[in-house]
Amino acid sequence: MVTLSMPAPVRTAKYGTADRPDAVRELWRTRMLRMFRPVIENLANEKLKKTMPFRCRPEGWERMAPGSCNEAFGRTICGIAPWLHLKECGDPVETRLLREWREMTRAAIANAVNPDSPDYLLPGSLDPDRHRQFLVDAAFFAQGVLRAPEELYAEQTRKTRERIVDYLEHVRVISPPENNWLLFSAMVETALRRFTGECRSERVEYALRRHDEWFKGDGVYGDGSLFAFDYYNSFVIHPMLFDILREWGSDAPCGSPFRNSAFRRAERYAVILEHMIMPDGSFPVIGRSACYRCGVFHHLANMALCHALPKELLPGSVRGALTAVIAKILSFPGTYDENDFLNIGICGCQPDAGESYISTGSLYLAGTVFLPLGLPENDPFWTEQESPWTQKRCWNADPCFSADHAVQDKTER
Repeated sequence: MVTLSMPAPVRTAKYGTADRPDAVRELWRTRMLRMFRPVIENLANEKLKKTMPFRCRPEGWERMAPGSCNEAFGRTICGIAPWLHLKECGDPVETRLLREWREMTRAAIANAVNPDSPDYLLPGSLDPDRHRQFLVDAAFFAQGVLRAPEELYAEQTRKTRERIVDYLEHVRVISPPENNWLLFSAMVETALRRFTGECRSERVEYALRRHDEWFKGDGVYGDGSLFAFDYYNSFVIHPMLFDILREWGSDAPCGSPFRNSAFRRAERYAVILEHMIMPDGSFPVIGRSACYRCGVFHHLANMALCHALPKELLPGSVRGALTAVIAKILSFPGTYDENDFLNIGICGCQPDAGESYISTGSLYLAGTVFLPLGLPENDPFWTEQESPWTQKRCWNADPCFSADHAVQDKTER
């Protein structure tokens, strides 16, 4: 069995700070590789199905069991891809880790899409009703590969590239409901457009137009026609809208007015997320899917990765806030089991905190907080002096603390 190297643990003085200038990045990298190692390493060795535990509420067992490994796979690729795409790295330790993890991740992908592998992650016969969850994680996989297309697609063998396309085309038979799931179909088609030159663009256009119709104001979309006070705008909606629109560019089938509005809304929601981070790295646990832990900040991390943070958010401040989240949330005893797979919970192991659709594989959306590791070590995100984030300034009685305000579309109906 081939195994992955792990960096030595980083000793930090307290949550959100470190003893050495490079220790914050090292802390992020260490926490990310610990989270993803069991998935990547076991899948590369064709042992993920044998080794990954299946945990789920009893009422969700039958529905979630067939695809839990696929969930872990898709969400892991979504989170680790930007780091694997890193072009410049002056740290010899990180350079060695990158080389090793790229090779292992490509092997994991090759096994996941190979029908002859014991770890082939699609069911033998995909039932569009029983296996709807496979659309979700094919989309997260597609989003990840689009974040590192050279390393995870172009450098694969021709046969594996064909199988990646086949894997994505397989889930086309699944019809998404009228909510954020429309973006899963749109993301799959966007990836197929990149890799084959062809796609069903009407699915992309429909998803974008429906989300424009569902916009509620102040940076927030409805999850369908209804508003829900949860973090799905960050788990799915804003990151997928943003990445789809960036990939399509001026050719986006919805036209430039929506594209411009979507980017403005994305900036506002990034501000809202930053405001959610308390001085100690905790945040309000609101709405469903809280077991995604620090995946709550998928959108904020993606905006940092894409150099798209609004002017109100300084890179050093966002880095400090997300570091506090990572250090706090992933440090609770019971976060990982004895084999380093994630346990269901928010703070450690809390089995009753998961809904019926939450299983072991679902939890790996937490890793999307690590997206800024795709920025080189000399990027302002890593080099800018840490400054207090919003809640830290507020609760430290900073006399320069200023009021927040809503941001609405000029043409909002």
